[in-house]
Amino acid sequence: MSMLKVSDINVYYGNIHAIKGISFEVNEGEIVTLIGANGAGKSTTLNTVAGLLKPATGNIEFEGQSLLNVPAHKIVSRGMALCPEGRRIFLQLTVQENLEMGAYTRPSAETADLIADVYDRFPRLKERYRQVAGTLSGGEQQMLAMGRALMSRPRLMMLDEPSMGLAPILVEKIFEIIGELNKSGTTILLVEQNAQMALSIAHRSYVLETGRITVSGTGEELLHNDAVRKAYLGG
Repeated sequence: MSMLKVSDINVYYGNIHAIKGISFEVNEGEIVTLIGANGAGKSTTLNTVAGLLKPATGNIEFEGQSLLNVPAHKIVSRGMALCPEGRRIFLQLTVQENLEMGAYTRPSAETADLIADVYDRFPRLKERYRQVAGTLSGGEQQMLAMGRALMSRPRLMMLDEPSMGLAPILVEKIFEIIGELNKSGTTILLVEQNAQMALSIAHRSYVLETGRITVSGTGEELLHNDAVRKAYLGG
């Protein structure tokens, strides 16, 4: 069943045509990844789906309902969360305060259980729950950003460059967590520069080049696609 359906969207920054008529979908239970070079339009696509940017044309449907005139905070209430590029955590707040901020769309009675679930998934955050977020390591900040997104109990979680700036061992850990989230029932839309890791866990993938989708297929197909390998996998 199609959970997210993006149909022929065009997005502009002033006179710059950033997204040029792209269409794709994410089915319930999938990990779908968007790969491409810097500036290809990957983050713009996620920000448009999340309601932070408005498409000039086209439609975006989540669970059969159009999101075109829905403000971003209402989109979160509907069951979609964005874990943004660069983490964007609240650096002056503690770990626990950041998580509490992520629960703003949920009834307050749920907050304690949601925090307990995040701490089960990220034991490192539980150890540092009183620590100011700005003093965490890069990997811990990424875990916190993901944990904060999970506090809204999303059915679809969008992750923008979760491995950026992390040591290889932490990249593996983050991708392991993404796989676990998916197995426990969260549908994932992933934007990632590390194409090898992204394609290795994705059910399906789309390649974005200068605002257009040029290739699509299963993660396995794209891992073995000669053009994709040459452009993004160093082979």
